Amino acid sequence: MPRKVTKTLIRPVNPDRIYNNIKVQKLINRIMKNGKKQLAEKQVYAGMQLAAVRLKIDNPLDVFDQAFKNIEPHMETRSRRVGGANYQIPFEVRGQRQNHLTTMWFVAACRSRKGTNMIECIASELCDAYNNQGAAVKKKEDTHKMAEANRAFAHFARMA
Repeated sequence: MPRKVTKTLIRPVNPDRIYNNIKVQKLINRIMKNGKKQLAEKQVYAGMQLAAVRLKIDNPLDVFDQAFKNIEPHMETRSRRVGGANYQIPFEVRGQRQNHLTTMWFVAACRSRKGTNMIECIASELCDAYNNQGAAVKKKEDTHKMAEANRAFAHFARMA
C-alpha cells in the first residue's frame, strides 16, 4: 500500500438522500455504528433540523455548511526527524484531508458530550460550531496554535 494517498485509493461517496450533499453523507457514515445506517441518518437529519430551529435558520444545510467551515483546519503539524531530533513542522491542509479532519473532529466532539442522546449532541455541536465555539472548533484552534508556535521549523518542510 502506498504511503501517499493516490486517486485510485479514494472511494467515491454518493450524496445523501435529502440534501444531495457528499459531506452530509460522509458525516452519516462516520456517525454510523455496527452498520446501522438508517439510525445514523435519522440522528444526523434530526440533529440538523434541531440545530436550524435553535438558530432560527430556515435551511439546515446552511447551518451545517457554516459549522463545518468554522471547524475546517488550514494548518497542521507533522513530525519529521532532522539530524537526530524530531521537529513538529507546520504544513497546509487541503482537500480530502481537510474534510476528513473536520468530520473526525466533529464526530469526536459529539461523542464526547455525555448525558444526552446523539440527536441532541449533534444539534448542540452544530450550534456551537456555527457560533465558533465548542470542542471541535477548540481542536481546530489548538492545531493552528501548534502550527503557529512551530513556524520557525517551516524551512525543514522544503528540504524534503
